[in-house]
Amino acid sequence: MKLLRRKEGPSLDSRLAALLEAAALAEGRLPEEAVSGARTVAERTGVRRSLSIEHTVAALAGATGSGKSSLYNALAGADLAAVGVVRPTTSAAQAALWDGEGSGPLLDWLDIPRRHPAAPASDLSGLVLLDLPDHDSIQVSHRLEVDRLVELVDLLVWVVDPQKYADAALHDRYLRPLAAHRAVMLVVLNQVDRLPEAAVDRCLRDLRRLLDEDGLEGVPVLAVSARTGAGLAELRALLNDRVAERRSWSTRLAADITTAAARLGAPEQAPGGQVRDRALTAALCAAAGVPLVVEAVAKGHRHRAVVATGWPVTRWIRRLRPDPLRRFRIGTMELPGGSSGQRPGDEVVGRTSVPAASGVQRARVETAIRDVGEAAASDLPGPWAAAVRQAARSRSEELADAVDRVVATTSAFATRRPRWWRAVNVLQWLVFAAMLSGALWLGGLFGLDYLRLPRPPLPTVGAVPWPTALLVGGALAGVLIAALARLAAWAGGRRRARRTARALRTAVGGVGDELVLAPVRAELDQYTRFTDALTRARA
Repeated sequence: MKLLRRKEGPSLDSRLAALLEAAALAEGRLPEEAVSGARTVAERTGVRRSLSIEHTVAALAGATGSGKSSLYNALAGADLAAVGVVRPTTSAAQAALWDGEGSGPLLDWLDIPRRHPAAPASDLSGLVLLDLPDHDSIQVSHRLEVDRLVELVDLLVWVVDPQKYADAALHDRYLRPLAAHRAVMLVVLNQVDRLPEAAVDRCLRDLRRLLDEDGLEGVPVLAVSARTGAGLAELRALLNDRVAERRSWSTRLAADITTAAARLGAPEQAPGGQVRDRALTAALCAAAGVPLVVEAVAKGHRHRAVVATGWPVTRWIRRLRPDPLRRFRIGTMELPGGSSGQRPGDEVVGRTSVPAASGVQRARVETAIRDVGEAAASDLPGPWAAAVRQAARSRSEELADAVDRVVATTSAFATRRPRWWRAVNVLQWLVFAAMLSGALWLGGLFGLDYLRLPRPPLPTVGAVPWPTALLVGGALAGVLIAALARLAAWAGGRRRARRTARALRTAVGGVGDELVLAPVRAELDQYTRFTDALTRARA
């Protein structure tokens, strides 16, 4: 017996754990009735396994007048249940015990206070036979008692009679929904003594057909007469086989787990497609003003290049024009400590001055988010598809601020000055100094002429005096250097704009991934784990 429990236990344990995992993953996504039902089955399974597995609880269930109580008395070998014309005669379940020692806690859990020892019979040792009220009783409490115990007993023996074996209430309410429990089910056609032998065969064939239609293929069907004893030996032998196996309890629990898992849903293949974000990234970039920022990066680079490398005589004019990036408050935003002078990677406070997204751009972002959810949910069942679509929208309110922050931080590197600007600036000032010295030299010579003082010797460069060469050469050199620097700045601005565009697309895509795609992937992962747990629970 211990060996049998070790054999059944781990399989039941793993399936039970898988059912609980599936129920936890389905919380908030599937109907509460299915989720709570799975947890109830898990709780019931744990309780039943802790009680006596040496006893098999079999219940005689049937309609009014089917002869359940008569069959119960015949099997017990004593008149334990009242049998009469007035219906219903059974108002509460009672138990007949064959070697019932140790079954007390089990019957307490079943809430069966009326317990009777059956006539001694070695072939049924360990059987606990219940006589249930009528499942079609006019008393609601009787029907509720049947429903409660049908969910708890180890073995179900459905007792039908020739007149009501095809009753829709029995088939629709009990037999068909319990198709997964056919391994712990018997059907007894009672009162066959009232029929000719040929009619008994026809009833059995028709009953077999109905059971097959209910999904109960293979369920044993016995013809019995509680009054004459016909078929009782076969029924006792079949009950003895089930009791001797000591497996009905675990088979019943396994069927309960299968049914609870089926109510959670059929395990389907997990979605294998990737969640694509190109359209989402493009929509976010447009809404965040990335094209405007990229254009401002190129213009701002040229603007700062002129200020840093232009001809000192005219560069101050450029300072009067606003820096395109500074107009967007990029590179100058306040840092958390209250300082300014933003550097790449610094966290910023406040928003940029990039123009807000238009209504059309916001609509495109919403459409892209919806498309992400729809694409990811396309292969999922309804409740999970809705959860994925909701996950795609769950953090959409954070997108605008998050994208604005990454635009500010990512674009900050665009304000960095290339090192060659400093070298050109030094060169410009040297050339300007040469030009200024030439101008001062010529001014001095003009003063000497004005005061009619003798001139000192004047060096020349070829035929050109040095002061003139310094003045004119310095001016021409300064203008030439400024022109070359502006040309280099134009090319550098284009390169920096391209790098900024790539960096911004990556950064904005990262925001979309974090706030839209990551929740979708998490939901898909949860669904994958759910289907895996459901498959293991139904194994």
